[in-house]
Amino acid sequence: MARFKTLDDLGDVRGKRALVRVDLNVPMADLKVTDDTRLRATIPTVAELADKGAIVLLLAHFGRPKVPSPEFSLSLVTKAYEEVLGRPVRYVDWEVAEENVAMLQPGDVAILENTRFFGGEEKNDPEVARRFASLGDFYVNDAFSAAHRAHASTEAIAHLLPAYAGRAMEAELNALQKALGDPERPVAAVVGGAKVSTKLEVLRHLVAKVDHLIIGGGMANTFLSARGVSVGKSLCEHELAGTANEILEAADRANCTVHLPYDVVVAKEFAPNPPSLRTCNVHEVAPDEMILDVGPAAVEALADAIKTCRTLVWNGPLGAFETPPFDRATVQLAQTAAALTQAGQLVSVAGGGDTVAALNHAGVASDFTFVSTAGGAFLEWMEGKELPGVKALEG
Repeated sequence: MARFKTLDDLGDVRGKRALVRVDLNVPMADLKVTDDTRLRATIPTVAELADKGAIVLLLAHFGRPKVPSPEFSLSLVTKAYEEVLGRPVRYVDWEVAEENVAMLQPGDVAILENTRFFGGEEKNDPEVARRFASLGDFYVNDAFSAAHRAHASTEAIAHLLPAYAGRAMEAELNALQKALGDPERPVAAVVGGAKVSTKLEVLRHLVAKVDHLIIGGGMANTFLSARGVSVGKSLCEHELAGTANEILEAADRANCTVHLPYDVVVAKEFAPNPPSLRTCNVHEVAPDEMILDVGPAAVEALADAIKTCRTLVWNGPLGAFETPPFDRATVQLAQTAAALTQAGQLVSVAGGGDTVAALNHAGVASDFTFVSTAGGAFLEWMEGKELPGVKALEG
């Protein structure tokens, strides 16, 4: 990975205006923030800059507004952010941005209105980027979750001002470098989720990068079916049998061991603890049954495989983890990975919305080396794609 500047490369910032791209795109209900994870993630960068006397101006998008409208105003988030940050936070409307920013003092923090209120933000319009840049002396990107988008506030602006990675961005990039950029081998990857079609590029990229590829979730059924296993009425993309076999052949050529479940948990109906629940060999799935989780013998074998590895990348659950008891395989394997990480034997990096929820459910999210809350950006990184917002920081 090319070198990128961090806050450690900044000189004296007292009285200088820092334009900091953050992720404030939080879920809300009844005008209240229902999950402040993204707000809390910004604290190390914002507090450090403010404590050093910078005037901190936060750039962020909120929702997907077609035109500027009150329900997408970042003024709705300002109070919640102030509580999380533990210091006063101003809200600045674009119409009076220059005058309001001129009144701010060293150490002040302000949220600028939704960047997507400018039609050119998502088109990476240089004029919009110049408007943003005119308010600051230097730029900090602390929003990895938006780094896969070439937008005016994530890409174009980084070429107009001295650009740095914030603390959250720095931690994310360092973790990803350890996971796939320059990992300690052997490397295992867990890829789960409902459909192969959503993870095709991830799987193609990973077979050339990892030593063990563990496939779970509904997508495992597609691979089993491609191998001639009858999966009953399980979720399965039968039309992707050829693609699944291509991925398996590519894995063979790359000496990557692909792990598919050989025992599974099945039921005739998808419901919590159904009466038809049973565990069987993959070759014994009845036509009216569906595979809903990986079986205990396979989980034990997967745990043994992970124990031989030094690095683990995880994206997606092994089963229908939201519905008990189909969370068991995900929880057990996650607990194994967490214990190995805590023992210093494994570097474990996980990401994606479902994955974070699954690791929280298993009670081990804090025991992994790094858990990324980025969805699309994490997936594109796993696909081996260059992220425009990261590329713009290099140099």
